Amino acid sequence: MKRISIELKPKLSSCIETEAKQEYERTLHLLLRKRPLDEALGERLELLRLFLESTDFSYLRSQYEGYLAEDKEVTFLIYPEEGKVTYKLIVK
Repeated sequence: MKRISIELKPKLSSCIETEAKQEYERTLHLLLRKRPLDEALGERLELLRLFLESTDFSYLRSQYEGYLAEDKEVTFLIYPEEGKVTYKLIVK
């Protein structure tokens, strides 16, 4: 997998898991409509799949919900690292 990254911005009304699932569905829809096959979209879809399958979303929510309650902007930067999916939490 090339060096790609995906930004997801959870809200109080839409948690990180919901945002990831919605982005997965959007990416899948785009990929199915693209001809010829778009390799970058395929890599994006795979990264989202790995994130959805391997992440402890309860733990993630506990890490950022307090910031959202304080009206801060939360962004997760999701990227592959050493064959696994990882993330960075950014709070503004």
